[in-house]
Amino acid sequence: MTTDPSPQPQPNPIIRGEHIYLRAAERSDLDLFVRWFNDAETRRYLAMVGPMGRAAEERWFDGMLERQGKRDYHFVICLLADGRAIGTAGLHEVDLESGSAAFGIAIGEEADRGHGYGTDALNAICDFGFGELRLERVWLDVYEPNRRGQRSYEKAGFVLEGTMRRGTFRRGEFLDVRRMSMLRDEWLALPRRASAARDA
Repeated sequence: MTTDPSPQPQPNPIIRGEHIYLRAAERSDLDLFVRWFNDAETRRYLAMVGPMGRAAEERWFDGMLERQGKRDYHFVICLLADGRAIGTAGLHEVDLESGSAAFGIAIGEEADRGHGYGTDALNAICDFGFGELRLERVWLDVYEPNRRGQRSYEKAGFVLEGTMRRGTFRRGEFLDVRRMSMLRDEWLALPRRASAARDA
């Protein structure tokens, strides 16, 4: 019996950034999700309160499959370098009639935070939303203490629309919630898009 020494072909992701790509979630990812979303630091700026078990995650997954491609587009963030999953991102509350969708993200692996992967994933999601879904507006909510998140969103081209004062209660205190968004013409005018067009 001989083995084929030739290298396996690398995947060519449909949705990719500079260092990450986005793939569909699989049921085999659920244990990873349970670990990520039961970590206090991961959940710190998410709209989640109680612990999440495998049974609840199974129920969420089944609902997500029903919504996928309709009201939601949920993805797993993976590194292009080695295919390792590091978090989740998606578009939610998708309204194709009004051209609007909400963005959400979580980098589940602590060691992979602060390396620009979240901004990279946001850029890839926006390219998908504006380019493939023909959205007019992508919006998000970010808690006021999450300065790193706000910097990432600003770097990607999102602008502040307004502040919901004391809009959420987290860890024993009320926090302001900042609503940010990007419009299609703002996405089209991004310097990174002009650079990509020149390189094409």
